[in-house]
Amino acid sequence: MSKSLRGWVKKITVPAASLQNNTADAERLIAALKPALSTGTVSIDISLLRNLPGLLRKQDGEFNCTLCCSQDHWTVLGLSPASDPAPLTGAAIDLGTSRVVLRLVDLISGDVLEESSFDNPQIAIGPDILARIHHTTETGGRAALQALIVGGLNGELARLCQSCGVEPETVLLAAVAGNTAMTHLFMGLDPQWIIREPYIPAVNRPNLVKASDLGLKLNPHARVFMFPNIGSYFGGDLIAGILYAGLHHRDETAIMVDVGTNAEVVLGNRNWLIACAGAAGPALEGGVTKMGMMAGPGVIDQVQRVPGSRELRISTIDDLPPVGICGSGVIDLAAALFMSGMLDIRGKLVPEKCDDRIRYQAELAHFMLVNGENSGTGRDLTISQADLDSLIRSKAAMYTILETISQSVGTALSDLTSFYVAGTFGSFINPRAAISIGMLPDLPLTTYHSLGNSSLGGATHYLNHADCLAEIDHIRDSITYLELNVNQDFMNRFSAAKFLPHTNAGLFPSVAREES
Repeated sequence: MSKSLRGWVKKITVPAASLQNNTADAERLIAALKPALSTGTVSIDISLLRNLPGLLRKQDGEFNCTLCCSQDHWTVLGLSPASDPAPLTGAAIDLGTSRVVLRLVDLISGDVLEESSFDNPQIAIGPDILARIHHTTETGGRAALQALIVGGLNGELARLCQSCGVEPETVLLAAVAGNTAMTHLFMGLDPQWIIREPYIPAVNRPNLVKASDLGLKLNPHARVFMFPNIGSYFGGDLIAGILYAGLHHRDETAIMVDVGTNAEVVLGNRNWLIACAGAAGPALEGGVTKMGMMAGPGVIDQVQRVPGSRELRISTIDDLPPVGICGSGVIDLAAALFMSGMLDIRGKLVPEKCDDRIRYQAELAHFMLVNGENSGTGRDLTISQADLDSLIRSKAAMYTILETISQSVGTALSDLTSFYVAGTFGSFINPRAAISIGMLPDLPLTTYHSLGNSSLGGATHYLNHADCLAEIDHIRDSITYLELNVNQDFMNRFSAAKFLPHTNAGLFPSVAREES
């Protein structure tokens, strides 16, 4: 089946009006649409209806009709002659807390026209969700936060359209995937009860919203689909990720991990899904060390140890002089230090094995990865013992989340044949290094699959598949959420995981470190 048949744009033939066929314009359009839709009710916005007579008389015969659907109710968003070369586009949006990613999609061909990203401008008010939610309780705070994200999106969408040679008015449909709080802030909803017991969001299924009601400068008839969330801590970005990964179609059980502000984990198959989230992300998002940064030009993304020695080699994004290190680089570094004996099983630096790389600041040991002469900042790039302690806690939390969720359904991590890692973290992480420090289970490397930006992928999938609404509802209704904050097993396992690679070395048979 072609993308145009399963997408939101339907090619139809609307018979011309005549004395023999004097049905009203709207009824003739709807009658032509119904065979293509098979079912459902069709409506036309009054603003489009006002222009419908002229649109139908521009050309006899074939038209491209762009629609959207909610609860089996279809709405006509646009109508144009099939011969019109102007593209009909959609916008896929990954609404991240720190970074927002956009993708412009041709709704007829399904092709990605262009992609771009920008820092979430709400960072100016608060770097994290909690600070932003607290800000909404101040006078004008909620409106200010919404204006920031909408303004950022309008500016970036305009630039994206310009680079593709199209106008923002060609964007008829947008799909937005974000966590529950980000969705609330984008829509201007009150988010304060998300963080207060009993932790209730304003809405779980925002569904379709008029773009103009949100302040987005798109086609006047455009709609925005908001991926649904499951309560306060499992958002639409994860639903989109599951849709993209296809976990809900699999016969065998698989697992997906997305590391951002939290580590969010989904385990399951076509019959059931279980999910949980925990605070394993901050130390891997650039917060673990003073030289920690999000992935970008000049950031160290890989650290490799020369076999049989304690010599370390680094690589940076775009091969620029190093200015910092991202999460994948930190994991590589910790693995290299541990495997060479420069880090002991408690995650503590071993000064006598670090040669001349140890520095002390206020009696706190630092390991120098790059000296100032070779860095892009002119300063030594170091990681402190406190930074490493933070990483150990994060890696222990990650592994414990994975172990707890798998054992909650009687599945051993060793039984998994597919392990999906999403997000920027998944694009850069070296599974071998993560296994070496006990962050990921000791599975064959072929088990691990990088999904890239699965949230954006799910949003793009929605734009290309009008039949995915049932899938999205199925995913949402199939998920059981596991609350870790009240799980005593989690705390017990967490203590055991705060060693390298683990208190139980038998869980990591492939990890053989050098003791020289």
